[in-house]
Amino acid sequence: SRPNHYLPRFIAAGADMITVHVEADHNVAHTLSEIRQAGVLAGLALNPGTPFETVRPFLDQIDLLLPMTVVPGFGGQAFMEDMMCKVEAAAAYRAEHNLNFHIQVDGGVNERTAAIAAKAGANVMVAGSSAFNAPDMAEAITAMRKA
Repeated sequence: SRPNHYLPRFIAAGADMITVHVEADHNVAHTLSEIRQAGVLAGLALNPGTPFETVRPFLDQIDLLLPMTVVPGFGGQAFMEDMMCKVEAAAAYRAEHNLNFHIQVDGGVNERTAAIAAKAGANVMVAGSSAFNAPDMAEAITAMRKA
């Protein structure tokens, strides 16, 4: 809620990228503008239940798009493969409009799902439980990178 209220603190702390949810209570365009005016990269996240069309008006204002592949809130959830339609739509939009934002996925990312996300067009993966719960974290991350 109200990410613009917290922006000055994250900027002062030295954040080099700030990602906000499109669903949060704020003026999305204004918040993205504030982030960029501070010299910080701007990201926009959308929850699984939010249609891709909701972020379309802002795609030329961001450095990263994060279609969530789980419902935000707690780790260890299963990857929602049906969210790949948003990743594919973002990749197509990016290409059609000659934009260069990154497409990140977060939630349920492991060796198998990283390959699925990459094939759909994601180029940044967030791995939590699959890395931290692995017997060998370095090996798990290497496997995801190879996937």
